Parts: sequence; C-alpha cells; structure tokens
Amino acid sequence: MSGQSKTVYLNLSEITEVHEKDVFVKDVGKVYCSDTNIQSKCECIKVKHIQEDKSKRYVENVLDVIKKMEMLDPVIQVNNVGKVDYIIDYQPPKPSNLPWQWTKTLFVSVVCFCGAAFAIMTFNNDASVRDVFQEFYGLIVGKEPEGFTILELTYSIGLALGITLFFNHFSSWKINTDPTPLEVEMRLYEDNISKTLIQNQGRKEQDVDVQ
Repeated sequence: MSGQSKTVYLNLSEITEVHEKDVFVKDVGKVYCSDTNIQSKCECIKVKHIQEDKSKRYVENVLDVIKKMEMLDPVIQVNNVGKVDYIIDYQPPKPSNLPWQWTKTLFVSVVCFCGAAFAIMTFNNDASVRDVFQEFYGLIVGKEPEGFTILELTYSIGLALGITLFFNHFSSWKINTDPTPLEVEMRLYEDNISKTLIQNQGRKEQDVDVQ
C-alpha cells in the first residue's frame, strides 16, 4: 500500500500578490490530495525566494513546482488543473498611511467628478439639449418656457439614476450580484497585463523581443 502512487491536484492562480520574500505553494495556489499529510507537505514547498526589496512581478512556470513536489516523495503524481505560467506580484510591506490614502482617493474622486461633468455638459451643448427641451415644451404647453422647466429637472434626475443603474453600484450598495462595468474593465485590464508579462517572458527566453 505504501508504494501506491498518490495523485496531487495542483491549481495555481494566474497572478498572486505576496508580501513576504519566501513564497510557498499555498501562497500562489491550491493543492488537494486524499492523503492530508502529503497535501500539507506540498503546500509548504518553497517556490521562490525574492532577493530584491522593491515591488516587482515575477513570471514562473508550473513545471518547476511539479519537479519540487515529485522530489518530495516518489509516490506523488501531480495533476496540474490550473495555469501553466503564473505571476508572483511582490509588494514589500509598507506602513499604513491613511491620510495619504484618503488624499489620493479624494483627488481621484474630484478628477472623475469634474471630468464626467465636463463630458456631460459638452455633450448637452453639442446636441443642443436645451433647445430641444424648449421646442418640446412649446409644442406641449403652447408657449415659450420662462427659465428652467420640469424637463430639465427630470432630465437631471434621470441622468443620475441612469448612471447609478448602469454602474450597478452606489457606495457599498449594489442592485444585484452581477459585477459592475468598472469591475469588468478592471479584470480585463489585469488579464491583459498578465498575458503581456507572460508573453514578454517567453520572447525574452527565445531572444525575440519587441523592445
């Protein structure tokens, strides 16, 4: 029974952020084996020791992890069910600086608010929304509007509600469990970064680089 092979299922994440220089299998993925003793040993295998003290992303290959697991015990048979190339995103531990974080958040919020307001105003000006409202008000009521009307009020309220419904997010409240458009775009951006890092690493190994 002792000579029977033990299958270890390895599932590595595409990119993992770590804050310690010693990186173990359990930090970058998940391991499952029917033998809990072997599973614990595999999870504690060191996959990388980071030498530098700066933020950096390292592209690694699952074959190196499989070799270390099989060297651990001859009965281990590794079945990779995750990524072939994975990324270790090392971020050195930094002291918390809440005032600076709130300052950055406030700055980004002001820039986004002003940018969105400017975009809406320029659109309304280009499309002559105010003239359209005046014409529409005259057709319905039969006289020229004096100042702002209910059309501008409902338009402003509807615009705010439409943005909230579209982004599916207001503070910590969400309309449903679907990811917001912003979350989707951020995930696509992260996926593109990961793919580019992996492809660039492969090109450098083959002495073919666009740089």
